[in-house]
Amino acid sequence: MPGTTTPARSWISAATAGDRRRWVALVVVCLGQLMIVLDATIVNVALPSIQRDLRFSQANLTWVVDAYLISFGSFLLMGGRLGDLVGRKKVFLGGLVVFTAASLLCGLADAQGLLIAARFVQGLGGAVTSAVILALIVTEFPAPSERAKAMSVYTFVAVGGGSIGLVLGGVLTQSIDWHWIFLVNLPIGIAALALGWLLIDETEGIGLREGVDVLGSVLVTVAMMIGVYAIVTSSDAGLGSAHTLGFGGLSLALLTAFGVLQTRLANPIMPPHVLRLRGLLGSSAVRGLLVTGMFGAFFLGALYFEHVLGYSALQTGLAFLPQTLVVGVLSLGITAWLMGRFGAMRILVPGLALMTCGLLALAQAGTHAAYFPAIFIPLLLTGLGAGISFMPLLTIAMANVPARDAGLASGLVNVSMQMAAAVGLAVLGVIATHRTKTLLAGGDAPAGALTSGYHLAFLIGAGCVALGIVVALVVLRRSAPAAAANPRDP
Repeated sequence: MPGTTTPARSWISAATAGDRRRWVALVVVCLGQLMIVLDATIVNVALPSIQRDLRFSQANLTWVVDAYLISFGSFLLMGGRLGDLVGRKKVFLGGLVVFTAASLLCGLADAQGLLIAARFVQGLGGAVTSAVILALIVTEFPAPSERAKAMSVYTFVAVGGGSIGLVLGGVLTQSIDWHWIFLVNLPIGIAALALGWLLIDETEGIGLREGVDVLGSVLVTVAMMIGVYAIVTSSDAGLGSAHTLGFGGLSLALLTAFGVLQTRLANPIMPPHVLRLRGLLGSSAVRGLLVTGMFGAFFLGALYFEHVLGYSALQTGLAFLPQTLVVGVLSLGITAWLMGRFGAMRILVPGLALMTCGLLALAQAGTHAAYFPAIFIPLLLTGLGAGISFMPLLTIAMANVPARDAGLASGLVNVSMQMAAAVGLAVLGVIATHRTKTLLAGGDAPAGALTSGYHLAFLIGAGCVALGIVVALVVLRRSAPAAAANPRDP
């Protein structure tokens, strides 16, 4: 009858509303991810202002960055597993509350100790939030074609947010004040909290009835904290120093004890069967090698632009725009279509090859390099490589993970990125510094010595990404999802 809603029409209307909710919820979780990615880089351009205002020594200033890295890297696995146990929406929103509140404390900080402590808490909130984001995406988008589109959005935020952070940090620091690099998180965090509460569906947790692996949680968190501490302080203490080796060895010992414990518990925080997922572990290894090269180019490239080419903080951020924009363009659906048409492996390997070429080209830029083509082309190539590679790696990682372990797998994916970034930057930074000091001692000009050090780091980064191609071909070939059944489906 006219004016009567049929059951079929009601079902279609409800399905359409549910579909719209999922995509808006994706935007919400990506807002949370954007805050976290921005915060990892936005601070770098403001460090000189923070140092002058709060009277930091050069040694103590590094703790503004290190405090965040240590807590972020330490709590990822615990945050991911907590989402599996009690529900990922609760953990995501709880992490946002902690991150946003800590951002306010950072913005109001008027003393060194308060800022460092607030940065540590901010890293904790960021870890708990980001640890469950991939699991939320996988749960909300089970269909391969939709998941590919959702992963495209996540990839753009995760990869492009760093460059946006450099630009935004330069603008806020130069035009207003360094406090605003933290206060800008408040409206984003509040909006993400409100929308997340309304739009994200809660996943049913495994529950706490079988007990919580408290000892395992403590062991892995302390081990990660000590390990990240050893890494981030190695640039000052030295990679082969007793300090670095001692804390690194203690971290490995605790991780070994953690591994033994997990095989003896009925409800471990790290179920052993997760470590037998070839796609998850293999893609994590490739991602770690990729991130080593990419973050090396990102952070050491920023130093090269500023210290050798004389770019300002804002100019440095703008210089990375080709990389960010090409990732954005690919994330509009191009990479998802390519992966649906050809399969994950057939676009992953060319993507890694493009990034390798970009790093090799960047290692040729001299002390007076013009932005175009010496800088523009390498950054364009690395952007193409990142935009093509990250989504296949994420898809392979999560393809065969049981739904009950998706949070833990999401945490492992983030751990592989964060640990690779920390280790890679520490090692490449030490190598670049050693090369520069050697050349300066031999009488080379400062600009040439710095450039040579950065070039060596870029070459090693290119080697790491090239090794990632080998690992992908050997380990991931049988784990990658095949091309979509309908190649014309975007």
